[in-house]
Amino acid sequence: MKDSREEWFDKERKVAVTIADVTGAAQELARGHLCGPTSAYFLSKALAAAALLGAETSEPDETLILQMKCKGPLGGFNVECTAEGTLRGYTEKKILEDFDGMGAPDPRKVVGERQIQVTRSVPGRILSQGISNSIDGYLAGSLQRKAAIFLEAAVSDDVEILEARGVLVEEMPDAPGSTGVLSVDLLGKSRAGALAVASRTILKKLGLDRAELRKTTPLSFACRCSAERAAATLAALSPDARAGLPETVDVTCHMCGRTFSVKVNDK
Repeated sequence: MKDSREEWFDKERKVAVTIADVTGAAQELARGHLCGPTSAYFLSKALAAAALLGAETSEPDETLILQMKCKGPLGGFNVECTAEGTLRGYTEKKILEDFDGMGAPDPRKVVGERQIQVTRSVPGRILSQGISNSIDGYLAGSLQRKAAIFLEAAVSDDVEILEARGVLVEEMPDAPGSTGVLSVDLLGKSRAGALAVASRTILKKLGLDRAELRKTTPLSFACRCSAERAAATLAALSPDARAGLPETVDVTCHMCGRTFSVKVNDK
């Protein structure tokens, strides 16, 4: 299920499971931002989380924005998932020399104390917003939902995204008693790759063998930046500000890392 999101539902036990793979989008963004392996690892997991939460979007132009600010050296991240399934985003720091090449990074050291904000919006209007210190906390606190999220990424030292996946398990309010699915640890403690398996394998581990696939959404990297938007940004500067610029200016999109060379007019 490369680069897609699947939404499953067990109608007898009233449990929903969303599974997302964002490996391709994570690779394109890590390459565009010239990320080191540590930054790429956290960017991959953030994109997977945004893809899972983005299943809630319903309006055509709706966007889910997942932001994290942290006291660790990563600084945080900002990622987005649209209703169409397109993804983009970045981490505050791209290279972390103290951690790159040292194996799977320790979130306690790279992230540390953190605050997460989830925003659903359409152009010109915020639909909802919640703040917590974790995504599980956001689901339980802001949304009052019985749910658990699992995120997994694997990145090589030369920044090849080997895996970027996530699973969201939710027990519906009308479930017939406690189903026990939220107590299942899909990641375990043995090795990476626990989520890099067939969807039915994940569902079987949850005890949801009879779950039915309700919806599949393709996921991909896409950004709204363009040469025209870059030119418009420069055109908005005052004549005095433009006069101090060289004939051609490189404008880089902070969301995807793409750079546009724009001629400065009316100097």
